[in-house]
Amino acid sequence: MTRGKLLVLAASLALLAATACGSSSLDQPPVEGQPPSQSPSEIAADPALAGKVPEKIKSAGKIVIGTDASYAPNEFLAADGKTIQGMDVDLFNAVAAKLGLKTDWQPADFTSIITGVQGKKYDIGISSFTINDERKKQVTMVSYFSAGTQWATLAGNPKGFDLNNPCGRTVAVQTGTVQETDDLPARQAKCGDNKINILSFKGQDQATNAVVTGRAEAMLADSPVTAYAVKQAAGKLDPLGEVYESAPYGYVLPKEQTEFGEAIVEALKQLKESGQYEAALSTWGVENGAIDDFAVNP
Repeated sequence: MTRGKLLVLAASLALLAATACGSSSLDQPPVEGQPPSQSPSEIAADPALAGKVPEKIKSAGKIVIGTDASYAPNEFLAADGKTIQGMDVDLFNAVAAKLGLKTDWQPADFTSIITGVQGKKYDIGISSFTINDERKKQVTMVSYFSAGTQWATLAGNPKGFDLNNPCGRTVAVQTGTVQETDDLPARQAKCGDNKINILSFKGQDQATNAVVTGRAEAMLADSPVTAYAVKQAAGKLDPLGEVYESAPYGYVLPKEQTEFGEAIVEALKQLKESGQYEAALSTWGVENGAIDDFAVNP
């Protein structure tokens, strides 16, 4: 699926986009004003799991991660405009610690991450990817969280937007998400000549801003992302309808790395048992997406 802090003012969003570069590692301190991340230094590495890390990554001592940092609260830029933070960051930093690794978070366009993993630019892709059959044909995926789709409009839905009949209306969405590639096309097919005006944006922050500024009547995104956007908008946005079509998120690995995927599954199980898995989620208010059935290519 998709992914910046979802600020409600256009000027703030523009500034965020302009500074959308940098990385986050296990060595970086928490950013002032943000919830504290888990401390990976307090998580003991498991030698058996570390032994399953691919040699290239093991030799480097770190794992390079491609992520689209515009999808709060899962992965987004902190106030310094450089540090990547969020639920996905906290959770995988803990996973990496179990594997005896540090993390190197690299900003990327969402649509380029899978090809970046295939081409070895990134060791792994972590960017709220929904697991589906099309993606599993290209890469190996490890399930770690569950999210559905949620719509939002301006507070009070002043234009009476009906998500069950969006034909002829203007909708904002992030490029490459399942909402853009699957959900909206299915709705569009029922519209005949009265088509949905779909505004597709590179970043979710831009899609959210389109609704806040009135350029779009509604948006749809992953449920935790929409919930966070509504909260950050301080009364300017409302959720619309119920969460639907929940599905697991997956870490993206090269197709041949199923053994490494199994090591990640085991690390997640250990974090679940110790309570550190839930801690990473609850820091960002997304504990409702917790799962028990971590798996490779579920």
